[in-house]
Amino acid sequence: MIEQVTVFLENDKGRLSALTRALANADVNMIALTIAETSDYGLVRIVCDKPAEAVAALEAAGLRAIVTKVIAVVVPNRPGGLAELLETFDTLGLNIEYGYCFSVADGEAIDVLKVADVDVASQAIEQAGYRLATIS
Repeated sequence: MIEQVTVFLENDKGRLSALTRALANADVNMIALTIAETSDYGLVRIVCDKPAEAVAALEAAGLRAIVTKVIAVVVPNRPGGLAELLETFDTLGLNIEYGYCFSVADGEAIDVLKVADVDVASQAIEQAGYRLATIS
């Protein structure tokens, strides 16, 4: 399990750069970032090295941010790596609310997944032979 920072961001010029500047000024290193948008706002999800400090910095900059618990699963970075993980989730009866992926060194990728019960899903996926990632 890792902690992800979720930011509710107005869809307005300069807001994303203000978000990233606030994190940089707080010495927070982003490892992954994804944005889902509507016409009025964006939902920015960030994996970083210091989630609590990130939220504090973002709130000080006038942004709404929360910490969300998610799981980060290490998979081979090859065709079918994600498909096999998702099939395992299906077999275990685990529902995924949303997810995103990023590549890392040594032929591995990290799949970040939001599930209803992070503790149950983490335990089940480890018992199925997968390794959970840690962020530092």
